[in-house]
Amino acid sequence: MWLPIIGLVLGIALGFLFSVEIPLGYVKYTAIAILAAIDTTLGGLRAQLEDRFDLTIFLTGFVVNASFAALLAGIGDLLGLDIYLGAVIAFSIRIFDNIGFIRRDLIARHMKGGR
Repeated sequence: MWLPIIGLVLGIALGFLFSVEIPLGYVKYTAIAILAAIDTTLGGLRAQLEDRFDLTIFLTGFVVNASFAALLAGIGDLLGLDIYLGAVIAFSIRIFDNIGFIRRDLIARHMKGGR
């Protein structure tokens, strides 16, 4: 359960330690990749709390979601439209939904005396 959190904290720490400049043309793709990573991590944490975590679904979910979001961004770039915003909104809704579930579950477990 704590492995995704450790990975997230490690990634944030490495991000602060090393300066990486992202070319302006890849900013949309980077934003989508970050949202996909956060969404997948929180989804995995939620699945673990629900005792239904599956590593294959976790990994394939990240790859497929990030790839599809990048495809949307690429099509949007070709058409001159900001289609990637659809992926940003979808990821954002899922992230807040997962955070809400995790918060409620952790509070419920704390009130019951933990697990």
